Amino acid sequence: MNPLGSGLGIAIIIAIFLFFKWINILNEYERAVIFRLGRVLPEPKGPGFVFVFWPIDRMIKVSLRTVVHDIPPQDVITRDNVSVKVNAVVYFRVMGPVRAVIEVENYIYATSQLAQTTLRSVLGEVELDELLSHREKLNLRLQTIIDQHSDPWGVKVSMVEVKHVDLPPDMQRAMAKQAEAEREKRAKIIHAEGELEASKKLAEAAAVMQKEPVSVQLRYLQTLTEISTDNASTIVFPIPLEIMNKLIGSSGA
Repeated sequence: MNPLGSGLGIAIIIAIFLFFKWINILNEYERAVIFRLGRVLPEPKGPGFVFVFWPIDRMIKVSLRTVVHDIPPQDVITRDNVSVKVNAVVYFRVMGPVRAVIEVENYIYATSQLAQTTLRSVLGEVELDELLSHREKLNLRLQTIIDQHSDPWGVKVSMVEVKHVDLPPDMQRAMAKQAEAEREKRAKIIHAEGELEASKKLAEAAAVMQKEPVSVQLRYLQTLTEISTDNASTIVFPIPLEIMNKLIGSSGA
């Protein structure tokens, strides 16, 4: 057996192994942060073919896709001392792969914890009515605060949405009573406005009838026509007011 030939074969096998070890293929949404002898290269590599000269270089893959993270329900006490459970969703992505690797140990976990603490602190400064009716304003405020604190990590928070506010049963019943009272209030106001408008119209009709006494008789006849359409046993006889005045005058005499 030729030692030179066997050594050459081993060298070829080692070269092939290193060649396949050095070649890496990254997807379009991936970037490679390279550490060369422990020091990070200033620019990430990828996508496509990336040569990593192992064991001198070490590669860490970072995804640039948007991460949708669900914040678990948080116990929040609002400014008006109402205890609620609130959960939300955070949309973020990595804009600086190098900073996301060297500035924080786990950027997904760090962003999640930051979102939870920010959610509790921000919603604890508002009242319950504002929490329920001004979602867009609170979402924008949460997004601004979280994005400001995660920017040194190379993470961009694009959107924060409060999904659900779980109220205690006592508060739900109280809000239902309040809504019912508000509806009754509006119904009474509308009814009173209708009565006022009807009284004005009746006053105008009385003024017209006063000028034309015959219209009163016509109104009597129309009322009889309306009553006759129903199967009623009541019969109404219209008596002119002049006759009633004569009868009252004669009885008084």
